[in-house]
This record gives sequence, structure tokens and C-alpha cells, in this order.
Amino acid sequence: MTVKIGRREFVKKSAKIGFSTAVGSSFIYQLMDGSIHVSAGEKIDIAVVSGNDYFKNTIRAVELLGGIKKFVQKKSKVAILANVQSRNPGAFTKPILLRAAISMCKEAGAGEINCVSLLPRKNWEGAGLAQVIEEEGANLKLIDRENETLFTTVPIPKGKALKEARIMKEFFNNDVFINMPITKDHAGNLFTGTMKNLMGLNSRKSNRSFHREDWRTNRSSIEFLDQCIADLNLVIKPTLCIVDATEFITTNGPFGPGNIIKPQKVVVGVDRVAIDAYCTTLWGMKPEDIIMINKGYEHKLGEIDLKKKKIKEVKV
Repeated sequence: MTVKIGRREFVKKSAKIGFSTAVGSSFIYQLMDGSIHVSAGEKIDIAVVSGNDYFKNTIRAVELLGGIKKFVQKKSKVAILANVQSRNPGAFTKPILLRAAISMCKEAGAGEINCVSLLPRKNWEGAGLAQVIEEEGANLKLIDRENETLFTTVPIPKGKALKEARIMKEFFNNDVFINMPITKDHAGNLFTGTMKNLMGLNSRKSNRSFHREDWRTNRSSIEFLDQCIADLNLVIKPTLCIVDATEFITTNGPFGPGNIIKPQKVVVGVDRVAIDAYCTTLWGMKPEDIIMINKGYEHKLGEIDLKKKKIKEVKV
């Protein structure tokens, strides 16, 4: 049976395992240095591993940042947020990456591994992710996105468009948060990545407020959407981001089907802005062209200039 963590205990436990939490009831995660010190004199901000064995890519990328135990401590409870919006190829986080992440968490001695989601089981089954969760002995925690009693209000004092979020209560029963999006096209803002994936923790009612009627075509409405996403990221800080950039759609996103490219890369780090900025380059875009990334940088969520980050790329 899951033992729920109260707010005071959550703050205390979070401090022990790498979350930095503001005092008060809003659970605002203060920003940490996104750099990971791997060894004396070496600092890696983003690890990128390519090759056709996506399981190995994922393991190796985390190793380059110092290993999973740097992020997941023994007996900690881990929340994993994968993207399961669609079963179309190149539109969801690949099961093999999720398997690698769960395997690493088990190796680190995690007490509980919970894949959390607002989407129904059919999405997880259609994407092949439910089977991985069952085989690896993890838990699939599905939250009824229409039931507002299952969400808690989190104020966003520094939000420019979004003044409060409605985060699933189940999320706060965990100590570590691993964000596992797939980078891909989006109908409105052209790009999905680490920052946008956090909408998967926010209630559907709140998420709907991000979208004005013409959010696909009107620049002002797209800017509003992206500002809401950046504001949401002010109150949720992933412990680690593992991005599926192996095979993804570059058109007709976020659901597909669409044109697929296959960089065969897994991108891992902590700095969401820098990671998203890097991922835009995989399909010929510039970070500055994506409003959401600029908004995240303005909020000091991370660095948009990749020249200022240490990026380690290897092939396995």
C-alpha cells in the first residue's frame, strides 16, 4: 500500500534527494544549477547518445551524467511522466526507453516506481508502454482528468499568463520526478519537448485555458499558449529529463501520423530550456524560433544559447 507523504514531509524528503522546494503550500521548485559534475574538471550539461540500440543509448546517456544514483536514491519513490498522446509512430515515448529508465531506477534501489498519467489505459496499451510497466514491476497510476478533486491548486506568483496550476495530487506522493517526453511537431507552437510535457501533470480544465480558439494560427494565441507552458514550468522541476529523439514526427503533430525522421538519439539532462533548444536543431529549426523556449529562458528556467552549455555526444 502506498504511504502518502504530507506536505511537510514531502518538503523534507525532497531536500534529501535533490528537489529544492520553496517554503509554503505551493510546492514551487526553485531552480537548481542544471550542470552535472561527472568527474574532476569535467562538467556535462546535456548527454546525447546515438545508435540503433535505444536501450543502451538511454543507459549510456545517464551514465555520462554520473549515473542514475546521482538522481535516484535508495528507497525513494519515483514518478515518471512519459508521452502517450497517440499510438501513431513517432508520436509517443518508445517503450524501450521507458524500460531502460525503470531498470535504472530499480538498480538504484528505488522503493517505488510510478508512471503517472491523465490519459486512459488504452493509450498506454496502444503505445506498448503498459506491457513494459507490468513486466518491470512498476506501477501505472492513472488519474481521472475530469475529476477536479484529484488535483491541487498550486499558485504561480511569477506567472505572466498562468497564475495558478492544478497539479495531480498523486504527483506529490513521490520524491523524484523523471520527465520522459518525445520531441516532435506540434500544431500550434511547432515543437513539443521537456517543457510542454509537463502539461501531462496539470488538470485538463487548466490545460484547456492555455488554448484560445485560434491557438493554431494566431501568433498572439500561440504566444499565450507558450507563455502558459513556461509559467507552468515555474512550479514543477524535473529531477532528470530523458528525451526520446530516436524517431519522431516533424509534421501533423502532436498526434500524427506525420513525416518521420530518425536521428536515433536519446537526449538527457536537467536544463529543460537547453535540452529543448538542442532538440530543435535535430530537425533544422533554431531555438529562438520557438516562442516557448524563449519564454522559458526569460523565466530563467535554463539556457537557450547552446554555446554556453557542455554537450557530450557519443555513439554506441
